[in-house]
Parts: sequence; C-alpha cells; structure tokens
Amino acid sequence: MKEDVQLHADMAEELASDPSIDASRIAIAIRDGVITLTGTVPSYWQKVEAENVARRVNGVRAVANELQVELPAEHVRDDTDIAAAAAAALAWHSDLPDTIKVTVSNGWITLSGTVDWQFQRQEAELAVKYLTGVKGVVNNITLKPAPKVSDVRDRIRKELERTVDQDANRITVETSNGKVVLRGTVHSWFEDQVARKAAWSVPGVTTVEDKLIVEPV
Repeated sequence: MKEDVQLHADMAEELASDPSIDASRIAIAIRDGVITLTGTVPSYWQKVEAENVARRVNGVRAVANELQVELPAEHVRDDTDIAAAAAAALAWHSDLPDTIKVTVSNGWITLSGTVDWQFQRQEAELAVKYLTGVKGVVNNITLKPAPKVSDVRDRIRKELERTVDQDANRITVETSNGKVVLRGTVHSWFEDQVARKAAWSVPGVTTVEDKLIVEPV
C-alpha cells in the first residue's frame, strides 16, 4: 500500500491536471490512506468532481469530502430561479418520469418522488447538479418496489462475474426483501463501483448496502 506522502503527491498532481476543477483553494489531508478534502470550490459539481478525482487515485481507501461551495457573485441565483431551472432540466430528460419533485432552499436542491430504476435516481441528480447557482443536491428519490425475484442472488452473482471478473469469487451477496448486501474485498474503487452497479441492475432490488473493502494490490 502506498505511503500517505506519496498519496498526497499523487492526489495533488491529479487535481492539478484536471482543467475542470479550480483547485487553488482545495486543501488535502491524508491519514492511513483516507483523504480529507477541505477548502472551497466555486460550484457544486466541482465539489463532486474533486471527490471523484480522489477516488480514482490508486491506493486511496476512503474519501471525506468537506469542501464548501462558494458561488461567484455572477452565479448567485434565488431559489425560485433554481427551482424553475431544475424542473425544466428534469422535464427535458427523456428517461425520467414526471413523478420527481423538486424543492430548493438556500441554493440546495432536494429531489423526492419515486422512480422505477436506480439509474433514474442517478440521472435525475446528474440533470440538476450542473445548474448555475446550485450549492448542493440531496437525492431523496425512492424506488418503486419491483416484483419479487426469487433468483436475485444468482442473477447478481452472474453480473459480478461478468463485470468484476476474477474478483467475483471474493464478493459475497446477501439478499432479503429486495435489499442486497455486498461483502468481501476488491482491488480498486472502480471494481467497487462496478459491483454496486451490477447489484442495482437486477430487477427486484430496492436497496444496495455496500460493505466491500478496497485492498489495493
């Protein structure tokens, strides 16, 4: 496993090489492979992207994102404008149903309502997080209970074997009433993400609890 000093250097280099992020006011702290990001960024999506950068650095075990969003004066909008923009963004998205509701308070968007699939929850958040004036997004959208699938465990295992390859044998799957719990180890955050995506892709799954441990080689 990489030493914290090397991880700090890798993280700083990765941030500096990403032209979409203003890293001038981002501070990095690392302890035992856990990265903590503090400071400020000029938009919510940059806060999210900074966390994504940290997660793709090899050797990182976990990320604490404590960045604050400080909007430039020209990007400040009132909640009514943000709500209207968010509603329009969701309405224009062809994959999203009209069951999603939007509320805005102090620049924070809260999404609620129900959808059929996890990818729709993710797409709804993606549709609004880049809007000007947004300081954060709370995704409270819930999934409609799907018909019970008796072989959900076997179907998830097949997904994991196809996407995570050799690490599928080191991942155990527990299911109960639509809830899936993933346990075991993977070699990277990417493999962890693939395992979670595989679990969500199975009809009948309403909740995924990720208890996988990342152990870099």
